Amino acid sequence: MKEVTVIIPNYMGEKFIGDCLRSLEAQSYTDFDVIMVDNDSEDGSIELVKRDFPRVEIISLEDNFGFSRAVNEGIKKSVTPFVLLLNNDTKADRCFVEKMLSAIKRDERIFSVSAKMLQMMAPHKIDGAGDLYSVFGWAFARGKDRSASRYTKRCDIFASCGGAAIYRRSILDEIGWFDEFHFAYLEDIDIGYRARIMGYRNVYEPEAVVYHYGSGVSGSRYNDFKVRLSARNNMYIIMKNMPWPQILLNLPFLIFGFGVKALFFICKGHGRAYLSGIKRGYLLCREGRKYPYSPANFGNYVRIQLELLLNAVKRIFE
Repeated sequence: MKEVTVIIPNYMGEKFIGDCLRSLEAQSYTDFDVIMVDNDSEDGSIELVKRDFPRVEIISLEDNFGFSRAVNEGIKKSVTPFVLLLNNDTKADRCFVEKMLSAIKRDERIFSVSAKMLQMMAPHKIDGAGDLYSVFGWAFARGKDRSASRYTKRCDIFASCGGAAIYRRSILDEIGWFDEFHFAYLEDIDIGYRARIMGYRNVYEPEAVVYHYGSGVSGSRYNDFKVRLSARNNMYIIMKNMPWPQILLNLPFLIFGFGVKALFFICKGHGRAYLSGIKRGYLLCREGRKYPYSPANFGNYVRIQLELLLNAVKRIFE
């Protein structure tokens, strides 16, 4: 039986999907399935894949349900013990799948592995070396814009970037799949957070390399859609994953963190979108699901809290 299924969520990705799939065809390890889940694209993506990549299984959704729903549909269709998520605006290095699979099989407590993502248009720069999350409520890509020659050691991270990450299916079934309330953005932080609460590991694998355009569909690093949705989801992550005493403990840090972000986006011209996202996040917190607290996981919460504090320091001084 095959061990891994590559799942590619797609929306209006005709410009990128061909290069992504050709990079998978050129892999050193070839015994894997590929599923593209399309969010009702109208740009010819599906036709291109049907014509040029007949071995790719296509799931066509009747509307744009977002990243999380698309990923879940792919997981539901897969039958392998590991699922590997890949953005449609990426190109994988020849040994990418092999290295990712090898990394996650090192330890049964590893829930996910994050690849070394390099910037497509500036491959000498890092796009991300795993994701971190801080007590300020800030999620950020480790190593962003640093030299590609750095971040060469395997290490534990807070969460894996869903743009190029492999997940263990058995743990997904235990902690729950991607939360569709997120639609897109920070859903990978949320699922990594849940795994950490349960005592599992998320790790970074520097030998698994992908090249990433970044914001290939949304169009830019900062835009109203992305800012609004990210702000909303950040509020939801805190409510969902932190017990109320931890929220109260972190409240001064969170107020500071959200305040700094508000000033940043006001200066960038996206202040209204950010504040609108905060309001929507508050409303989502009333609709969403809180991850159940168990005293058995108290030690994990303590370790997470210490890491959130450490990551805040890293973010300020890195």
